[in-house]
Amino acid sequence: MSASSIRLRAHESRTKIRLMAQHNPSIRDEALALLRRGVTNRAVAEHLNVPRGTVGWWLHEDRKQRGVKYTQPTDCPICTGRDFDRIAYAYLLGLYLGDGHIISKPKQHHLSIFCGDAWPGLIIEAEAAMRQVMPAPRTGRRQRSGCVEVKSFTKHWTCVFPQHGPGKKHERRIALEPWQQEIVDAHPWDFVRGLIHSDGCRNMNWTTRIVGGERKRYEYPRYWFTNVSDDIRQLYTDTLDKLGVEWKHCTRAGNKYNISVARRASVALMDAHVGPKH
Repeated sequence: MSASSIRLRAHESRTKIRLMAQHNPSIRDEALALLRRGVTNRAVAEHLNVPRGTVGWWLHEDRKQRGVKYTQPTDCPICTGRDFDRIAYAYLLGLYLGDGHIISKPKQHHLSIFCGDAWPGLIIEAEAAMRQVMPAPRTGRRQRSGCVEVKSFTKHWTCVFPQHGPGKKHERRIALEPWQQEIVDAHPWDFVRGLIHSDGCRNMNWTTRIVGGERKRYEYPRYWFTNVSDDIRQLYTDTLDKLGVEWKHCTRAGNKYNISVARRASVALMDAHVGPKH
């Protein structure tokens, strides 16, 4: 479709809305009466057989004439005090601390979780967790190089994740609020699972031993977590301690940001509650 055709259709649409407002005052009045009672634009449009765009325009003009300032409704559990899915929150908190980012600007607000293309199940789980914690905001996905950015659009993610702030996470202090710590204490495995799904993995490690004078290679599974933030690593290891999971720091190529879980019993616990990415 050409640019001129698009402009023509837009002009025709605006003209149609103005004509309906002028020539159907009774329908407009009925629509406004319903809207003022809290009926949704969609329901009003379907009830009166009027385009949703027309209903939206009538509502906008009515608010302007009455001097009513529109405030977007929210289902933020912090602002409203409503109950929310704490298991999903514990998992989403782990994802956010690992690969999450919040944009909070005057005209741009959203939470982003970055998920590798190799893990389609993780992409689905991340989006589901966002919706379980905050159902109202619109969610979406954006393909990036080697990963998918899962996004949820509302300014209230800063309420839900007070760890948000200027700069990178490892350049500022990261500490949980008491109410967040209560959730992590109640659902520690979900928190650990979120951290592993963001900045961790389950892989196979190997070593060699001399047995009967012969060098043999042995392979064993290991959980690996890497994060530059000392505070986030501490949250991870503190939670592992409470769960009875043995871990150790590993320095590779001068990099001290790795936490390894390799003991057989501890790996079995992680397998039962976390498992590999999918």
